[in-house]
Amino acid sequence: MTDDNGHRLTELDSGVRVVTEAMPSVRSIALGLWVRVGSRDESDGQAGISHFIEHLLFKGSQRFASTEIDEIFDAMGAEINAGTSKETTSVYARFLDRHLERALEVMGDMVLRPAWADVDSERQVVIEEIAMYEDEPSDKVHDVLARAVFGHHPLGRPIVGAAEVVGSVAVEGLAAYHKRCYRPGRLVVAAAGDLDHERVVELVERALEDGGPPPGPVSEPDAAPANGRPTLRFHSKATEQVHLCLGGPGIARGDDRRFALRVLDTLLGGSSSSRLFQEVRERRGIAYSVFSYFGEFVDTGEVAIYVGTRPDRVGEALHVLGTELQRLQDESVGPAELERARENVKGRTALGLESTQARMHRLGSSVLTGVPVLTPDEIVARIDAVTAEDVESLARELFDPERLSAAAVGEDEDAFRTALEPVSPTLAAA
Repeated sequence: MTDDNGHRLTELDSGVRVVTEAMPSVRSIALGLWVRVGSRDESDGQAGISHFIEHLLFKGSQRFASTEIDEIFDAMGAEINAGTSKETTSVYARFLDRHLERALEVMGDMVLRPAWADVDSERQVVIEEIAMYEDEPSDKVHDVLARAVFGHHPLGRPIVGAAEVVGSVAVEGLAAYHKRCYRPGRLVVAAAGDLDHERVVELVERALEDGGPPPGPVSEPDAAPANGRPTLRFHSKATEQVHLCLGGPGIARGDDRRFALRVLDTLLGGSSSSRLFQEVRERRGIAYSVFSYFGEFVDTGEVAIYVGTRPDRVGEALHVLGTELQRLQDESVGPAELERARENVKGRTALGLESTQARMHRLGSSVLTGVPVLTPDEIVARIDAVTAEDVESLARELFDPERLSAAAVGEDEDAFRTALEPVSPTLAAA
Protein backbone atom coordinates (compact mmCIF):
# COMPACT_ATOMS: atom_id res chain seq x y z
CA MET A 1 0.00 0.00 0.00
CA THR A 2 1.29 3.45 -0.91
CA ASP A 3 0.56 6.21 1.57
CA ASP A 4 0.33 9.91 0.85
CA ASN A 5 2.18 10.61 4.08
CA GLY A 6 5.58 9.76 2.60
CA HIS A 7 5.79 6.16 3.74
CA ARG A 8 4.70 2.80 2.34
CA LEU A 9 3.15 -0.07 4.27
CA THR A 10 2.78 -3.70 3.24
CA GLU A 11 1.31 -6.54 5.28
CA LEU A 12 2.68 -9.96 4.38
CA ASP A 13 0.56 -13.11 4.32
CA SER A 14 2.17 -14.12 7.62
CA GLY A 15 0.92 -10.97 9.34
CA VAL A 16 4.30 -9.22 9.46
CA ARG A 17 4.00 -5.55 8.52
CA VAL A 18 6.75 -3.77 6.58
CA VAL A 19 6.81 0.02 6.64
CA THR A 20 9.42 2.19 4.92
CA GLU A 21 10.22 5.79 4.13
CA ALA A 22 12.54 6.61 1.26
CA MET A 23 15.12 9.35 1.89
CA PRO A 24 17.13 9.48 -1.38
CA SER A 25 19.41 12.29 -0.18
CA VAL A 26 21.23 10.02 2.31
CA ARG A 27 23.55 7.03 1.92
CA SER A 28 22.43 5.17 5.03
CA ILE A 29 19.49 3.04 6.10
CA ALA A 30 18.06 2.71 9.59
CA LEU A 31 16.37 -0.64 10.09
CA GLY A 32 14.34 -1.84 13.06
CA LEU A 33 12.50 -5.02 13.98
CA TRP A 34 9.72 -4.05 16.38
CA VAL A 35 7.81 -6.57 18.49
CA ARG A 36 4.62 -5.77 20.40
CA VAL A 37 5.82 -7.15 23.72
CA GLY A 38 7.10 -5.39 26.79
CA SER A 39 6.99 -5.42 30.56
CA ARG A 40 3.20 -4.94 30.70
CA ASP A 41 2.80 -8.37 29.05
CA GLU A 42 4.46 -10.08 32.02
CA SER A 43 2.94 -11.59 35.13
CA ASP A 44 4.55 -10.88 38.50
CA GLY A 45 6.45 -14.14 38.21
CA GLN A 46 7.82 -13.05 34.82
CA ALA A 47 8.89 -9.54 35.78
CA GLY A 48 11.89 -8.65 33.63
CA ILE A 49 11.68 -11.50 31.10
CA SER A 50 10.99 -9.19 28.13
CA HIS A 51 14.09 -7.13 28.90
CA PHE A 52 16.19 -10.23 29.61
CA ILE A 53 15.23 -11.75 26.24
CA GLU A 54 16.24 -8.50 24.51
CA HIS A 55 19.75 -8.98 25.95
CA LEU A 56 19.86 -12.63 24.91
CA LEU A 57 19.01 -11.83 21.28
CA PHE A 58 22.60 -10.55 20.99
CA LYS A 59 24.11 -13.76 22.41
CA GLY A 60 23.68 -15.68 19.18
CA SER A 61 21.04 -17.14 16.88
CA GLN A 62 20.59 -20.44 15.09
CA ARG A 63 22.88 -19.25 12.27
CA PHE A 64 25.15 -16.66 13.85
CA ALA A 65 27.21 -16.85 17.03
CA SER A 66 27.45 -13.82 19.29
CA THR A 67 30.99 -13.02 18.14
CA GLU A 68 29.92 -13.32 14.49
CA ILE A 69 27.14 -10.80 15.03
CA ASP A 70 29.59 -8.32 16.51
CA GLU A 71 32.10 -8.86 13.71
CA ILE A 72 29.49 -8.57 10.94
CA PHE A 73 28.17 -5.22 12.14
CA ASP A 74 31.64 -3.91 12.96
CA ALA A 75 32.74 -4.79 9.43
CA MET A 76 29.85 -2.70 8.11
CA GLY A 77 30.80 0.26 10.26
CA ALA A 78 27.27 -0.11 11.58
CA GLU A 79 25.56 0.71 14.83
CA ILE A 80 23.25 -1.93 16.32
CA ASN A 81 21.28 -1.65 19.53
CA ALA A 82 18.02 -2.65 21.15
CA GLY A 83 15.49 -1.43 23.65
CA THR A 84 12.61 -2.67 25.76
CA SER A 85 9.74 -0.50 26.91
CA LYS A 86 6.53 -1.27 28.75
CA GLU A 87 4.83 -2.18 25.47
CA THR A 88 7.49 -2.83 22.82
CA THR A 89 10.84 -4.48 22.16
CA SER A 90 13.01 -3.37 19.25
CA VAL A 91 16.32 -4.32 17.68
CA TYR A 92 17.63 -1.63 15.34
CA ALA A 93 20.70 -0.74 13.32
CA ARG A 94 22.03 1.98 11.03
CA PHE A 95 24.37 1.14 8.16
CA LEU A 96 25.33 2.06 4.61
CA ASP A 97 22.60 1.27 2.10
CA ARG A 98 24.60 -1.47 0.39
CA HIS A 99 24.51 -3.59 3.57
CA LEU A 100 20.71 -3.86 3.81
CA GLU A 101 20.44 -7.50 2.74
CA ARG A 102 23.10 -8.77 5.14
CA ALA A 103 21.86 -6.65 8.04
CA LEU A 104 18.29 -7.84 7.65
CA GLU A 105 19.39 -11.45 7.31
CA VAL A 106 21.31 -11.31 10.61
CA MET A 107 18.78 -9.22 12.54
CA GLY A 108 15.88 -11.44 11.47
CA ASP A 109 17.70 -14.52 12.73
CA MET A 110 18.60 -12.79 16.00
CA VAL A 111 15.03 -11.74 16.73
CA LEU A 112 13.10 -14.83 15.63
CA ARG A 113 15.60 -17.66 16.16
CA PRO A 114 17.72 -16.99 19.26
CA ALA A 115 20.12 -19.74 20.31
CA TRP A 116 19.66 -19.13 24.07
CA ALA A 117 23.43 -19.13 24.49
CA ASP A 118 25.39 -17.76 27.47
CA VAL A 119 22.17 -17.38 29.47
CA ASP A 120 23.77 -17.65 32.91
CA SER A 121 26.49 -15.09 32.25
CA GLU A 122 24.01 -12.63 30.71
CA ARG A 123 21.58 -13.02 33.58
CA GLN A 124 24.36 -11.71 35.83
CA VAL A 125 24.76 -8.69 33.53
CA VAL A 126 21.04 -7.92 33.81
CA ILE A 127 21.08 -8.36 37.58
CA GLU A 128 23.92 -5.82 37.70
CA GLU A 129 21.81 -3.49 35.57
CA ILE A 130 18.93 -3.83 38.04
CA ALA A 131 21.32 -3.07 40.91
CA MET A 132 22.60 -0.02 39.03
CA TYR A 133 19.08 1.41 38.80
CA GLU A 134 18.50 0.68 42.48
CA ASP A 135 21.63 2.71 43.29
CA GLU A 136 20.41 5.73 41.29
CA PRO A 137 17.66 7.44 43.31
CA SER A 138 17.00 9.94 40.54
CA ASP A 139 16.05 6.95 38.35
CA LYS A 140 14.43 4.86 41.06
CA VAL A 141 11.88 7.51 41.99
CA HIS A 142 10.17 7.24 38.59
CA ASP A 143 9.54 3.53 39.18
CA VAL A 144 8.22 4.34 42.65
CA LEU A 145 5.83 6.85 41.09
CA ALA A 146 4.68 4.34 38.45
CA ARG A 147 3.73 1.92 41.25
CA ALA A 148 1.85 4.73 43.00
CA VAL A 149 -0.07 5.63 39.83
CA PHE A 150 -0.75 2.15 38.42
CA GLY A 151 -0.66 0.02 41.56
CA HIS A 152 -0.05 -3.68 41.00
CA HIS A 153 -0.90 -3.53 37.31
CA PRO A 154 2.14 -4.46 35.14
CA LEU A 155 2.46 -0.80 34.07
CA GLY A 156 3.46 -0.10 37.66
CA ARG A 157 6.50 -2.39 37.51
CA PRO A 158 10.05 -1.45 36.40
CA ILE A 159 10.91 -2.52 32.87
CA VAL A 160 14.18 -4.10 34.01
CA GLY A 161 12.21 -6.42 36.26
CA ALA A 162 13.06 -8.21 39.46
CA ALA A 163 16.46 -9.73 40.23
CA GLU A 164 14.89 -12.84 41.73
CA VAL A 165 13.00 -13.54 38.49
CA VAL A 166 15.94 -12.88 36.18
CA GLY A 167 18.17 -14.91 38.48
CA SER A 168 15.97 -17.99 38.42
CA VAL A 169 14.05 -18.17 35.13
CA ALA A 170 14.94 -21.31 33.15
CA VAL A 171 15.79 -21.39 29.46
CA GLU A 172 12.56 -23.31 28.87
CA GLY A 173 10.57 -20.43 30.36
CA LEU A 174 12.38 -17.88 28.22
CA ALA A 175 11.83 -19.94 25.06
CA ALA A 176 8.13 -20.42 25.83
CA TYR A 177 7.63 -16.70 26.42
CA HIS A 178 9.48 -15.89 23.19
CA LYS A 179 7.39 -18.39 21.22
CA ARG A 180 4.16 -16.90 22.58
CA CYS A 181 5.04 -13.24 22.05
CA TYR A 182 7.40 -13.07 19.06
CA ARG A 183 4.69 -13.87 16.50
CA PRO A 184 4.30 -12.44 13.02
CA GLY A 185 1.16 -10.49 13.95
CA ARG A 186 3.18 -8.70 16.61
CA LEU A 187 6.12 -7.88 14.34
CA VAL A 188 6.77 -4.70 12.36
CA VAL A 189 9.86 -4.21 10.20
CA ALA A 190 10.57 -0.49 9.77
CA ALA A 191 13.22 1.15 7.60
CA ALA A 192 14.10 4.67 6.53
CA GLY A 193 16.84 5.90 4.23
CA ASP A 194 18.15 5.22 0.72
CA LEU A 195 15.92 2.25 -0.06
CA ASP A 196 13.30 0.76 -2.34
CA HIS A 197 10.15 -0.46 -0.58
CA GLU A 198 9.57 -3.50 -2.77
CA ARG A 199 13.16 -4.61 -2.28
CA VAL A 200 12.79 -4.34 1.50
CA VAL A 201 9.59 -6.40 1.37
CA GLU A 202 11.34 -9.08 -0.68
CA LEU A 203 14.25 -9.24 1.76
CA VAL A 204 11.94 -9.40 4.76
CA GLU A 205 10.05 -12.33 3.27
CA ARG A 206 13.34 -14.13 2.67
CA ALA A 207 14.87 -13.32 6.06
CA LEU A 208 11.85 -14.27 8.14
CA GLU A 209 10.90 -17.53 6.44
CA ASP A 210 11.85 -21.00 7.69
CA GLY A 211 11.97 -21.49 11.41
CA GLY A 212 10.24 -18.42 12.78
CA PRO A 213 7.30 -18.64 15.18
CA PRO A 214 4.12 -19.75 13.39
CA PRO A 215 1.18 -17.42 12.78
CA GLY A 216 -1.43 -17.58 15.49
CA PRO A 217 -3.73 -15.54 17.71
CA VAL A 218 -2.16 -12.53 19.34
CA SER A 219 -3.24 -12.09 22.94
CA GLU A 220 -3.69 -8.59 24.28
CA PRO A 221 -2.18 -7.39 27.58
CA ASP A 222 -4.31 -6.69 30.61
CA ALA A 223 -6.42 -3.56 30.28
CA ALA A 224 -5.02 -0.46 31.96
CA PRO A 225 -6.24 0.06 35.52
CA ALA A 226 -9.11 2.45 36.09
CA ASN A 227 -8.03 5.73 37.63
CA GLY A 228 -7.90 4.91 41.31
CA ARG A 229 -7.35 7.01 44.37
CA PRO A 230 -4.07 8.95 44.54
CA THR A 231 -1.37 7.12 46.46
CA LEU A 232 1.78 8.10 48.32
CA ARG A 233 4.79 5.82 48.12
CA PHE A 234 8.11 6.42 49.85
CA HIS A 235 11.30 4.44 49.23
CA SER A 236 13.67 4.72 52.16
CA LYS A 237 17.32 5.14 51.16
CA ALA A 238 20.30 7.10 52.42
CA THR A 239 20.73 9.94 49.95
CA GLU A 240 22.18 13.44 49.82
CA GLN A 241 19.01 14.71 48.15
CA VAL A 242 15.35 13.83 48.36
CA HIS A 243 14.14 12.82 44.91
CA LEU A 244 10.42 13.38 44.55
CA CYS A 245 7.73 13.11 41.91
CA LEU A 246 4.11 14.10 41.61
CA GLY A 247 2.11 12.41 38.89
CA GLY A 248 -1.04 10.72 37.74
CA PRO A 249 -2.78 9.01 34.82
CA GLY A 250 -2.32 10.67 31.44
CA ILE A 251 -3.74 10.06 27.96
CA ALA A 252 -3.33 7.23 25.48
CA ARG A 253 -0.82 7.36 22.64
CA GLY A 254 -3.49 7.80 19.98
CA ASP A 255 -5.51 10.46 21.81
CA ASP A 256 -5.96 13.54 19.62
CA ARG A 257 -5.07 15.69 22.63
CA ARG A 258 -1.48 14.40 22.52
CA PHE A 259 -0.38 17.53 20.68
CA ALA A 260 -1.89 19.76 23.37
CA LEU A 261 -0.12 17.63 25.98
CA ARG A 262 3.25 18.26 24.32
CA VAL A 263 2.62 21.99 24.45
CA LEU A 264 1.42 21.79 28.06
CA ASP A 265 4.46 19.74 29.11
CA THR A 266 6.79 22.23 27.41
CA LEU A 267 5.40 25.27 29.18
CA LEU A 268 5.12 23.53 32.55
CA GLY A 269 8.53 21.88 32.87
CA GLY A 270 9.82 20.64 29.54
CA SER A 271 12.09 23.52 28.57
CA SER A 272 14.53 26.00 30.09
CA SER A 273 11.94 28.78 29.86
CA SER A 274 9.23 26.63 31.45
CA ARG A 275 7.43 27.66 34.59
CA LEU A 276 9.02 25.04 36.82
CA PHE A 277 12.56 25.53 35.56
CA GLN A 278 12.35 29.29 35.93
CA GLU A 279 10.69 29.30 39.34
CA VAL A 280 12.43 26.35 41.01
CA ARG A 281 15.94 26.60 39.58
CA GLU A 282 16.51 30.05 38.11
CA ARG A 283 14.71 32.27 40.62
CA ARG A 284 15.00 30.29 43.85
CA GLY A 285 17.94 27.91 43.33
CA ILE A 286 16.04 25.07 44.97
CA ALA A 287 17.22 22.34 42.61
CA TYR A 288 19.69 21.54 39.88
CA SER A 289 17.25 19.21 38.13
CA VAL A 290 13.52 19.91 37.79
CA PHE A 291 11.28 18.92 34.91
CA SER A 292 7.93 17.55 33.84
CA TYR A 293 7.41 14.57 31.56
CA PHE A 294 4.75 12.26 30.21
CA GLY A 295 4.40 8.70 28.97
CA GLU A 296 1.85 7.38 26.52
CA PHE A 297 0.65 3.79 26.20
CA VAL A 298 -1.90 2.08 23.98
CA ASP A 299 -4.80 2.65 26.36
CA THR A 300 -3.62 5.10 29.01
CA GLY A 301 -0.70 7.32 29.95
CA GLU A 302 1.15 9.06 32.75
CA VAL A 303 2.07 12.66 33.56
CA ALA A 304 4.67 13.62 36.14
CA ILE A 305 6.84 16.31 37.70
CA TYR A 306 10.29 15.58 39.15
CA VAL A 307 12.58 17.58 41.41
CA GLY A 308 15.65 16.61 43.41
CA THR A 309 16.65 18.81 46.32
CA ARG A 310 18.32 18.74 49.75
CA PRO A 311 16.16 17.54 52.67
CA ASP A 312 15.92 21.00 54.23
CA ARG A 313 14.43 22.42 51.03
CA VAL A 314 11.78 19.78 50.31
CA GLY A 315 9.07 21.90 51.90
CA GLU A 316 9.98 24.91 49.78
CA ALA A 317 10.18 22.81 46.63
CA LEU A 318 6.76 21.26 47.17
CA HIS A 319 5.29 24.66 48.01
CA VAL A 320 6.47 25.97 44.62
CA LEU A 321 5.20 22.88 42.80
CA GLY A 322 1.84 23.25 44.50
CA THR A 323 1.66 26.93 43.59
CA GLU A 324 2.45 26.23 39.94
CA LEU A 325 -0.07 23.40 39.77
CA GLN A 326 -2.72 25.69 41.19
CA ARG A 327 -1.81 28.36 38.63
CA LEU A 328 -2.56 25.80 35.92
CA GLN A 329 -6.02 25.37 37.43
CA ASP A 330 -6.82 29.04 37.95
CA GLU A 331 -5.03 31.16 35.33
CA SER A 332 -5.21 31.43 31.57
CA VAL A 333 -2.21 30.71 29.38
CA GLY A 334 -0.96 33.92 27.80
CA PRO A 335 -0.50 34.21 24.04
CA ALA A 336 3.27 34.78 24.22
CA GLU A 337 3.82 31.75 26.46
CA LEU A 338 1.60 29.59 24.25
CA GLU A 339 3.41 30.66 21.08
CA ARG A 340 6.83 30.04 22.63
CA ALA A 341 5.80 26.54 23.73
CA ARG A 342 4.32 25.68 20.35
CA GLU A 343 7.41 26.85 18.51
CA ASN A 344 9.61 24.85 20.88
CA VAL A 345 7.65 21.66 20.22
CA LYS A 346 7.71 22.24 16.46
CA GLY A 347 11.44 22.92 16.46
CA ARG A 348 12.33 19.88 18.52
CA THR A 349 10.05 17.70 16.40
CA ALA A 350 11.53 18.88 13.10
CA LEU A 351 15.13 18.58 14.30
CA GLY A 352 14.42 15.15 15.75
CA LEU A 353 13.17 13.86 12.41
CA GLU A 354 16.23 14.83 10.41
CA SER A 355 17.96 11.46 10.90
CA THR A 356 17.13 8.11 9.32
CA GLN A 357 17.06 6.48 12.75
CA ALA A 358 14.49 8.93 14.10
CA ARG A 359 12.30 8.40 11.04
CA MET A 360 12.57 4.63 11.43
CA HIS A 361 11.68 4.78 15.13
CA ARG A 362 8.63 6.90 14.33
CA LEU A 363 7.46 4.42 11.69
CA GLY A 364 8.05 1.32 13.77
CA SER A 365 6.49 2.49 17.01
CA SER A 366 3.50 4.12 15.28
CA VAL A 367 2.56 1.16 13.09
CA LEU A 368 3.15 -1.30 15.91
CA THR A 369 0.84 0.56 18.29
CA GLY A 370 -1.79 1.63 15.77
CA VAL A 371 -1.06 5.36 15.70
CA PRO A 372 -1.38 7.13 12.33
CA VAL A 373 1.98 8.11 10.82
CA LEU A 374 1.81 11.83 10.10
CA THR A 375 4.17 13.80 7.91
CA PRO A 376 6.27 16.49 9.59
CA ASP A 377 4.02 19.12 7.98
CA GLU A 378 0.92 17.46 9.40
CA ILE A 379 2.51 17.33 12.84
CA VAL A 380 3.35 21.03 12.66
CA ALA A 381 -0.23 21.80 11.63
CA ARG A 382 -1.58 19.84 14.61
CA ILE A 383 0.72 21.73 16.97
CA ASP A 384 -0.20 25.08 15.44
CA ALA A 385 -3.87 24.21 16.00
CA VAL A 386 -3.40 23.84 19.79
CA THR A 387 -5.22 26.67 21.55
CA ALA A 388 -4.88 28.11 25.03
CA GLU A 389 -8.26 26.55 25.84
CA ASP A 390 -6.95 23.12 24.77
CA VAL A 391 -3.96 23.44 27.09
CA GLU A 392 -5.99 24.81 30.00
CA SER A 393 -8.64 22.08 29.72
CA LEU A 394 -6.01 19.35 29.69
CA ALA A 395 -4.14 20.95 32.60
CA ARG A 396 -7.31 21.01 34.70
CA GLU A 397 -7.92 17.35 33.93
CA LEU A 398 -4.42 15.94 34.32
CA PHE A 399 -2.71 18.23 36.84
CA ASP A 400 -5.41 18.77 39.44
CA PRO A 401 -3.37 18.40 42.66
CA GLU A 402 -6.13 16.31 44.22
CA ARG A 403 -5.76 13.58 41.56
CA LEU A 404 -1.96 13.31 41.70
CA SER A 405 -0.01 10.60 43.47
CA ALA A 406 3.32 11.30 45.14
CA ALA A 407 6.58 9.36 45.32
CA ALA A 408 9.92 10.03 46.94
CA VAL A 409 13.29 8.42 47.59
CA GLY A 410 15.02 9.67 50.72
CA GLU A 411 15.44 9.08 54.44
CA ASP A 412 12.58 10.84 56.23
CA GLU A 413 9.07 9.84 55.18
CA ASP A 414 7.38 11.87 57.92
CA ALA A 415 9.10 15.06 56.76
CA PHE A 416 8.03 14.34 53.20
CA ARG A 417 4.41 13.87 54.26
CA THR A 418 4.49 17.13 56.19
CA ALA A 419 5.95 19.02 53.23
CA LEU A 420 3.32 17.48 50.94
CA GLU A 421 0.38 18.67 52.99
CA PRO A 422 -0.02 22.11 51.34
CA VAL A 423 -0.15 20.43 47.92
CA SER A 424 -2.50 17.58 48.83
CA PRO A 425 -3.69 17.36 52.47
CA THR A 426 -5.63 14.16 51.78
CA LEU A 427 -2.62 12.39 50.28
CA ALA A 428 -0.27 13.56 53.01
CA ALA A 429 -2.57 12.10 55.67
CA ALA A 430 -3.14 8.82 53.85
